[in-house]
Amino acid sequence: MFDSSGPHQYVDRVSRGVRNERLFWDSAIRFLYSPVRERAPRLFEAMTSPRMSSFLGFLNYESFVGRRVAGGRRFMLDCGIDWTECLDSPDDLRTLSQIFERKIRYWERRPMTTDQGAVVAPADSRMVWGSLHDKAPLFIKGKFFDIEELLGGGSTWRRFADGDWAVFRLTPEKYHYSHAPVSGLVQDFIALDGACHACNPTAVVEVVTPYSKNRRHVTLIDTDVPGGTQVGMVAMVEVAALMIGDIVQCYSAEKYRGPQEVRPGIFLRQGSPKSRYRPGGSTDVLLFERDRICMSPDLLCAQQRTDVSSRLSRAFGAPLVETEVRVRSTIATIATIATIATSANRVP
Repeated sequence: MFDSSGPHQYVDRVSRGVRNERLFWDSAIRFLYSPVRERAPRLFEAMTSPRMSSFLGFLNYESFVGRRVAGGRRFMLDCGIDWTECLDSPDDLRTLSQIFERKIRYWERRPMTTDQGAVVAPADSRMVWGSLHDKAPLFIKGKFFDIEELLGGGSTWRRFADGDWAVFRLTPEKYHYSHAPVSGLVQDFIALDGACHACNPTAVVEVVTPYSKNRRHVTLIDTDVPGGTQVGMVAMVEVAALMIGDIVQCYSAEKYRGPQEVRPGIFLRQGSPKSRYRPGGSTDVLLFERDRICMSPDLLCAQQRTDVSSRLSRAFGAPLVETEVRVRSTIATIATIATIATSANRVP
């Protein structure tokens, strides 16, 4: 078992500086995912069940325990939340639930490239990337998810079996809307039930393939259509975590207007709000077909840094460093023969 008591650091993409993460409920999560998980499996299953997760979320965010906060502005500043980007006045955000489900002026504060062939981050989050192709420079398989289980079985997973993936971990203080990473036509949408494991790095490495065991929504997006991003089929998986009550599909083509359910046949526009998590931690997973995208070079370099104390790196025995990205920022581009070769040579 690796030492989970040390700090967890990540790289800030803008400054390239190393940051210490403030891990919410870290002691409790480390206890829950300690050997108690094996000694008391029924207790562990009960604590990570959707019913218990919803109950804990209610206590923290909705009930008298978390009903009021002493000054929205001060609380947000203490958590590192920039209240000036909120669509609503911070004085109107009086509960923890309202703060965590806040809307922001993303069209002003989260600028997006005009390159229609770019893939953008679906959330304000901490990101890692890998490949399911065993000859890829960053071959990481079977750590965060089992791809067939993640997508709910069937044959769809075969399209992504040797492709690329990216995991975006939303910490509790983050803006909790997920935005469409690409433009394309929704081919299928599946809601899958499951547990509610925490998204804390300790939980991620202690439980085998946790993301494919959690409650999640799977959206298959065909981008090879008129107006699409032209990067093949993309799977977007929104994963609920501990104290997440629900994942609400509420796609809005413009700002937050006219939200609608995500369903097969609707067109998603890159960078537009797609869904909203209830309060707590949560995760987005993106899957891509092989050789259709190339990750941004700065993200690849940051992930391989050896001067960052990452719990993921310590657990896996190799550099696996998260980078903090902002929603709608470019994370990948359409792959060409030249860019594939450049990326392969860049990371040893």
